[in-house]
Amino acid sequence: MPAPRLVWFRRDLRDIDNAALAAALASAAPVYCAFVFDTAILDALPSRTDRRVAFIHGALLELDAALRERGGGLIVRHGDARHEIPRLAAELGVSTVHAGRDYEPFARERDAAVAEALAVDGLSLQLAREHVLFDGDEVLTQAGRPYTVFTPYRNAWLRRLHEVGLPLHASSEGALAKPPVACGVPALAEIGFEAVDLAVLGIRPGMGGAAERLTDFRARMPRYREQRDFPAVKGVSYLSPHLRFGTVSIRQLVGEALQVGGEGGMTWLSELAWRDFYFMILDRFPHVVASSFRPEYDAIVWDDWPQGLAAWQAGQTGFPLVDAAMRQLATTGYMHNRLRMVVASFLCKDLGIDWRLGERWFADQLLDFDLAANNGGWQWAASSGCDAQP
Repeated sequence: MPAPRLVWFRRDLRDIDNAALAAALASAAPVYCAFVFDTAILDALPSRTDRRVAFIHGALLELDAALRERGGGLIVRHGDARHEIPRLAAELGVSTVHAGRDYEPFARERDAAVAEALAVDGLSLQLAREHVLFDGDEVLTQAGRPYTVFTPYRNAWLRRLHEVGLPLHASSEGALAKPPVACGVPALAEIGFEAVDLAVLGIRPGMGGAAERLTDFRARMPRYREQRDFPAVKGVSYLSPHLRFGTVSIRQLVGEALQVGGEGGMTWLSELAWRDFYFMILDRFPHVVASSFRPEYDAIVWDDWPQGLAAWQAGQTGFPLVDAAMRQLATTGYMHNRLRMVVASFLCKDLGIDWRLGERWFADQLLDFDLAANNGGWQWAASSGCDAQP
């Protein structure tokens, strides 16, 4: 029998249509599953009451139950993933660790460190395309370069989708190995966090929550194009936290959009292409994390106005639409996409405050915070990024 494999869940918290899990199961070897509450990430959070950590915890409980039904279970560690994963791989005697490829600079550095540590013992880290429909090197210009404007990227992305066709899902069915070490999800208090009642906010984490949202949105998708522009209307999908933490697959959502079709389905498909675009930009142009995509706009001199920033953060600017959006964000961790554009434009173009300060505030507050989309959206609003008017 081949040596066991270890699947390292990160932002793909489901056992359905999971590319890393599918790759491990294809080896016909025993497969174990693990998650690390990474202290390199958690220790930097500004509060011990964090909606995102609570969402992850709820998703892990459901994932662990699903894995147990398949004969396995989730091995959970609390510590620095750069050390915990190689240590666990040695304990389990695995030959390979499988995970979904991540494009954020921190994640790439972490994965490189894990791969190096594994290699010392003759083990390998295999990364699968999981968080995007297509990697950056799969959608390129005719000159072989990454796109820097969305519309031609989307057209090429759609052509690639037509070439690949459906089904796109990763077959991750099959029995799992029972872990020889202790498994199960610790309570939030055991990792230093307080419980958050997500139900009060209308949020159900996990694969079940994603399925509920998708079922609800499927019926509304034909009207998505016109209704998505109005925050007072239930017009958007509300699936962004589930996409962020991988309790639903991007492949499944693309399939749903194609199946519904029409103006609504195609508009939703275009939004999913935007998501891939921003991942590609972050991957190929990592300088955007701290600087303008277009370097000439780093010459902008922003106003140093702490009182204005504080009023914006607190929802006390005196502009009702801006203030309502900011107070909703603080209370629920959610903001409608059109309102994100409004408040971002207001901070940069009306108050004259650096977009990086707004981006940082969103990073602390948003339940669905994703570096690629958050950075891309803020740079678009500030006109310093891709596809933006100067």
